[in-house]
Amino acid sequence: MVLAVCAICWLGLAAAPLRAQAAKEHGSGDKPAAGDAQAGGDKAAADKAAADKDKDKLPPLPADAHAQQSIELGGKTLHYTVTVGALPTRDADGKTAGQVVFTSYTVEGDNRPVTFAFNGGPGASSVFLNFGAIGPKHLAVGNEGDSPSDPTTLTDNQGTWLDFTDLVFIDPIGTGFSRASVPEAEAKKLFYSTEPDIQYLSRIVYDWLVKNNRLSSKKYLVGESYGGYRGPRITHYLQSQLGVAMNGVVLVSPYLNPSIDENEDLSPMPWMMTLPPITAAHLERENKLTPQTMADVIAYTRGEYATTLLKGRSDPDAQQKMIQHVTELTGLDPTFVKYSGGRIDTGAYLREVWREQGKLGSVYDSNVTSFDPFPFAPEQRANDPLLASMIAPVTTAMVDFVTRTVGWKVDARYNALSYDVGRQWDRSGNDLRRGAVPDLREAVAADPKLRVLIVHGWNDLSCPFMGSVLTVDQMPVMGDPTRVAVHEFPGGHMFYTRESSRAELRKDVMEMYAKH
Repeated sequence: MVLAVCAICWLGLAAAPLRAQAAKEHGSGDKPAAGDAQAGGDKAAADKAAADKDKDKLPPLPADAHAQQSIELGGKTLHYTVTVGALPTRDADGKTAGQVVFTSYTVEGDNRPVTFAFNGGPGASSVFLNFGAIGPKHLAVGNEGDSPSDPTTLTDNQGTWLDFTDLVFIDPIGTGFSRASVPEAEAKKLFYSTEPDIQYLSRIVYDWLVKNNRLSSKKYLVGESYGGYRGPRITHYLQSQLGVAMNGVVLVSPYLNPSIDENEDLSPMPWMMTLPPITAAHLERENKLTPQTMADVIAYTRGEYATTLLKGRSDPDAQQKMIQHVTELTGLDPTFVKYSGGRIDTGAYLREVWREQGKLGSVYDSNVTSFDPFPFAPEQRANDPLLASMIAPVTTAMVDFVTRTVGWKVDARYNALSYDVGRQWDRSGNDLRRGAVPDLREAVAADPKLRVLIVHGWNDLSCPFMGSVLTVDQMPVMGDPTRVAVHEFPGGHMFYTRESSRAELRKDVMEMYAKH
């Protein structure tokens, strides 16, 4: 779901030159000099301005901090080092423009692979993959009934990847504790648009490898949501521009094709995206969700459903049959489906499916709900139920872990999900709409050993699995057809919050890594 970029920043950009020009004009008049008193006043004013500027400057980020920890995994004790630190990112002149904070988990041993992890947004820190999915510590959040005031207790994560790969979680500028050291306008140019984002984050991966003498290690990348858009593009940029080749990529609920659901009045694609996850959520509530039932749904969606939508009013009988079948698949009110024309809009569905209970479903997993505080409003006014329940606990847990457990004593706010980054992000131009699939195809074509695993939750309506299924089916087979694979799991956008799905993800990823 794309957020509009606020235009207020343009007012700030315009005001600064006007103020500078006004000051210049006031200082160039014909008034006589005011002597030493005037000079003294100017000096005092300058000193005060400098003091105010220094007061507004953030304190420097601390040096890297380390802590020794262990986890009981598979009946064995695994000892590891957690490091929290920052790497500089620079402008075209080589001047430091920001600090990118990372959290790494490393295990002693030869020939250890290393995996770099990114979340999405844009504006999300990597805490969701870290404490939710693959790090050695797990925070139980993101499921139905979870409360933002639940205790933030970290436990050993039996779904972690740490026993077979070192892990480096990267927080882009504006997320986590990462921050720009240049004015907002310059930060927007350097960090808050599609191409610069790919370039500076690729360089951070490169710099971490060089700093830690890991260029010869096997290298992997995992990206979630918009991080799944970053994944193929960073992989291709590293491969073709910085001379660093990834061995494999894992894309979690990826935002691969931003324009796939456009033209909803004519194209069947938007409705082909929403019908399968809505049906999956209904099947789950009925305890009937299986890979076979979903295979039947996928076959119907890409077959009779798509062709009926394309026929439109030219075949009324087919339309009526389609509406009846969609009603059966989704369990929704027949009148609602009828007047939707069998085309189930995401926003309308998330209110309709839980309306009788006075609740809302989450776009990330429609079976995760909260009460609707504005039930009579024409459109949803409340925050997404899943996000509303997650931000507080993941923030509290991460800040406590970094500052107390690891001892990285930072005096700054932590942004698990920065709305300011979302506000400033430049979505103009065609870079984003182009999507990440061209880079995915080129990276796979260039390296016959590169493997890509795309994973989704059945219930996700924000980045539906059907988009990846259709995308991969349209890719040419380049050697081994299993090199680019799509797997689905019970759950939603963050399906890994469910223990069984997290365990299955670990199993699939281990199998992929073992092939190298």
